Amino acid sequence: MKFSEYSISPELKKNLDKLGFRRPTDIQFKSIPYILNGEDLLAIAQTGTGKTAAYGIPIIHKLHTWKAKSRRKDGIKCLVMVPTHELAIQVTEVLNELATHTLVKTICIFGGVDQDPQIALLDKGADVLVTTPGRMFDLRSQGYLDLHRVETLVLDEADHMLDKGFIKDIQDVLHYLPKRRQTLFFSATIDKEIKKLAYSLVQSNAIRIQIAPKNPVAKNVYHKVGFIEMDNKRYFLERLHREQKKSKILVFVRTKVRAERLLKAMERVDIFGRTLHGDKSQTDRSSALNDFKAGKVRLLIATDISARGVDIPMVEYVVNYDMPEQAENYVHRVGRTGRGNHKGNAISFCSTEEVDLLKEIEFYIGGSIEVLDIDKVDLADTLDFTKDTKGLDWQKLIAEELKQIETEAKLYGKKPSKKKKKRR
Repeated sequence: MKFSEYSISPELKKNLDKLGFRRPTDIQFKSIPYILNGEDLLAIAQTGTGKTAAYGIPIIHKLHTWKAKSRRKDGIKCLVMVPTHELAIQVTEVLNELATHTLVKTICIFGGVDQDPQIALLDKGADVLVTTPGRMFDLRSQGYLDLHRVETLVLDEADHMLDKGFIKDIQDVLHYLPKRRQTLFFSATIDKEIKKLAYSLVQSNAIRIQIAPKNPVAKNVYHKVGFIEMDNKRYFLERLHREQKKSKILVFVRTKVRAERLLKAMERVDIFGRTLHGDKSQTDRSSALNDFKAGKVRLLIATDISARGVDIPMVEYVVNYDMPEQAENYVHRVGRTGRGNHKGNAISFCSTEEVDLLKEIEFYIGGSIEVLDIDKVDLADTLDFTKDTKGLDWQKLIAEELKQIETEAKLYGKKPSKKKKKRR
């Protein structure tokens, strides 16, 4: 079924066609009719499956149709709660693109920035509010936000909100919403805790939809792993960056300390990028993402939590510089590339200490990852610094790296050479 065949407003159909939305994805095909019908929904689908449009299309249609008839402002009609400010911005952009030339206006508010401009936005009026829990409660308690006319509550990436400890905030918001409302609960994963939260929010007769592909990673992502020792990884990253001169490379590391240290190492060889981690202010995070999206820098080094929910168009390469300690995080990481119909590449740098983590990932995704053939010639060429003309003291840099690895091992109470025990 094509979107042109749906019973939705002509303006919305035109927007979908302009955005290249011809046919619905699985989650959209299964969700949209129920949402249009006013049903509560519990939907389980992975990142990158089109969840935002799955609820955005029917909500925009209903609001546009209602406003076209009434022509009056009636406050916030739809509340979308998300775990991070990056996701709030991303969702708002998608909803406003879908609502072009309709009567529906979407705004977003989030913490970590001055609230006055956000209060001004609320004063101007909006139909859909996308928000993180903290700032929403701040503005409501100050009397700037009225939620008593909300007809639809959407929880996007509810599992991530649970991870960030927002469960009480989610439950508390119900006190300020009408009891008669539609609730749409979207999550990438499902377990007992998420089920418990979901069924405390949706009606007992809510529609449950689960999109669970056999392989949890996107089909249009090419996965490869290179067996590279820890102190050689930076040189292979440098080589990838120099060979892929026009590609955006999103690099994942385990800690914020490693993110900053790796960036400094790259800057020493005139490769410039940005970092994204928990110690960054909202301003710095936004600046880093905008620079990367705009192509001002082609290298973004991030930690797992900081990059959840971030949508960056046309990321050609995701590099697991450090193998993720949780197999599920592998799926979240590589989901940053190969979005929509675009091809993507996921390259993992696996050291001897990380082999057990690789095995867990392969078990989780249900298949082996292709091994990069790094022969002795490739290795020697990558680690050959004699061609360098900048006069850098590579032996000194290597010594600094080894010293840092030893320091890090002491901090974590591990020996650098000891293999990680396999988790059960």
